[in-house]
Amino acid sequence: MDVFSGGTLANFSIIALGLNPYINASIIIQLLTMIFPKMEALSKEGEQGRQQINQYTRYLSVPLAVVQAFGMFTLLSKQGLVKVAVPLDVLSIIIGMTAGTIFLMWLGELLTEYGIGNGISVLIFAGIVARAPVVLFQTASIVNQQQLLNLVIFAGLAILITAAIVFVNEGRRQIVVQYARRYTGDRQVGTQQTYLPLRVNQAGVIPIIFAVSLVLIPTFAAQFFTQLNQVQIRSIGEWLAVNFRANSLAYNLTYFLLVIGFTYFYTAVVFNPTKIADEIKKYGGFIPGIRPGTQTAAFLNYILIRVTLAGGVFLGILAILPSIISQLTGITTLVLGGTSLLIVVSVILDSAKQFESQILERNYDKFLRRS
Repeated sequence: MDVFSGGTLANFSIIALGLNPYINASIIIQLLTMIFPKMEALSKEGEQGRQQINQYTRYLSVPLAVVQAFGMFTLLSKQGLVKVAVPLDVLSIIIGMTAGTIFLMWLGELLTEYGIGNGISVLIFAGIVARAPVVLFQTASIVNQQQLLNLVIFAGLAILITAAIVFVNEGRRQIVVQYARRYTGDRQVGTQQTYLPLRVNQAGVIPIIFAVSLVLIPTFAAQFFTQLNQVQIRSIGEWLAVNFRANSLAYNLTYFLLVIGFTYFYTAVVFNPTKIADEIKKYGGFIPGIRPGTQTAAFLNYILIRVTLAGGVFLGILAILPSIISQLTGITTLVLGGTSLLIVVSVILDSAKQFESQILERNYDKFLRRS
């Protein structure tokens, strides 16, 4: 969380929550859009529908920010990092942190409207990159000759992981879709062939965000159980505290499996094979060798399960990568966060595509004016 917020959590600044409440609200609204028909119909109403959904996301972000601010204050106060004298101080801290999240939401929407790409993603990208020089300076100040080789290995792994993220992020399974001949007015249109791209990483970074919220539950439960007077419950808390440490095998294995599970869950939410098959059949299309309708949906589901497995395993490896790298190299200050690398690389690729489209559009406008 400190990396995502650009170091604001370590400083306990007014924007210590970052954009986490807004991200969680966006995920909730997106899931509700898939569940409730009225929300789904609203999302299909063009620009006006998207603006209404964005407004619902903003409304939901405020109570989520209040809850997360109170939870963060409670966690830090129990660890003795934050001390307050009167309840009014608690209220001021919660209001201040909530206002910081609202400010970041407003700033992100301004960047989306007047900038290039998604403003929220750009802010998260800026927070991660802004934290990097501080971490590099801390690492350089404590590294010795023995750790210098580990640092070189660390840099090489970072380059390889970045290349792997680009490869998987751009990876797609192209499915051929053909459309039969049809008549447009008095003119006959011949057979057309297009491709239905199934992305390897269909869910993006969202499965990791879901998995983080669940994998931390045993740690919080252990802190709560160890403070109780009952011996049996206290022993359960002690067992959880020992076996679910941040670098333990049980923690990393649970984290890995949760990421794979949420990858399948979120991919099933955003990509419905039955709906896609109906759309293909509606417009007269078919996959060569596969009958339209039910068999097309079964074929798409067959391909999707196998493609998603590769994406889920890749995301799971990225999630537990910081723990593995820190144990292999012995460098704990410079954390090679697979999640942060995934966000940075994805934002750079999306921004590059936005720049390319803007340049093409500008050149096309000049060509039209000359002609």
